[in-house]
Amino acid sequence: MGNSQLINQVMVLFIIMVVGFYAKKRGFLNNVVDKGLSELLINITLPLMIITSFNIKYEAEMVSNAQKILLYSFFIHTSLILISKMFFFKFQRSKQQVFRFITIFCNVGFMGYPVLESIYGGMGVFYAAIFNIPFNLLVWTIGVTLFTGERDLKSMRKAIANPALIAVIIGVILFVFSIRLPLPIETSFKLVGATTTPISMIIIGSMLAELQLKNIFSDLSIYYATVVRLLIVPMIIYVVLKFFKVDEFLLNICVILQAMPAAVTTAIIAEKYGGDALLASQCVFITTIISVITIPIVILFL
Repeated sequence: MGNSQLINQVMVLFIIMVVGFYAKKRGFLNNVVDKGLSELLINITLPLMIITSFNIKYEAEMVSNAQKILLYSFFIHTSLILISKMFFFKFQRSKQQVFRFITIFCNVGFMGYPVLESIYGGMGVFYAAIFNIPFNLLVWTIGVTLFTGERDLKSMRKAIANPALIAVIIGVILFVFSIRLPLPIETSFKLVGATTTPISMIIIGSMLAELQLKNIFSDLSIYYATVVRLLIVPMIIYVVLKFFKVDEFLLNICVILQAMPAAVTTAIIAEKYGGDALLASQCVFITTIISVITIPIVILFL
């Protein structure tokens, strides 16, 4: 796919996000609908999108690449736990918590999948699903610990029971044993799974419409955290993986996913576990808006 096509695909995602923003402003969407759409996406459309991405012909090379990208993902996430502390140690505790969280956990589910699907098709979703396994395990364990300072066993169980992770397990079984879904089921799953991208962008647009614009841009420290999340982290990942001579395709997958904005769950987890939910919402908003510019830059660089 050419550079102009890549930019066009990112712009398509942005336009759909604007549709969600407009719909919320006009009252077509509300908090109840947003929650319902989010539940629909997390529990149904995204898992089905992941399952169908594994419904492809078994190839030893793909298994090898999947194993590698899983290791790279664990390495990246655990490294960011340490790196994030170095970037934000001077900030007060409430800001440290949020800024470290958005540095470690990016928006793979709502934006990473759609962006990679638009660039690499089902193959991109396949590898993104593998890459996202450590995210699902760590966000409800290490992520919660950032705010509480202690481990939450209930959250650990939630990580294991995550629908996306269950979908990956089902997909791996289908892939490894070359099990083809019956045509009506496969077609239905693909059609429903294909709604993941527009629904995710509409949800983000709707979420952004809720925030008071005049209060969002006042905290300059958020811009520092935004630069770290959107540019410095992908740059570090690129340099390290390049140093270890990682395959270019897998390197691109890792770097593009790490160029995503702050995870939408940032505000949810901050609210639930006593963090600064307002600051978290601001981070999600600003990183999402600015990522419309930085994601094409990262892709063009690659």
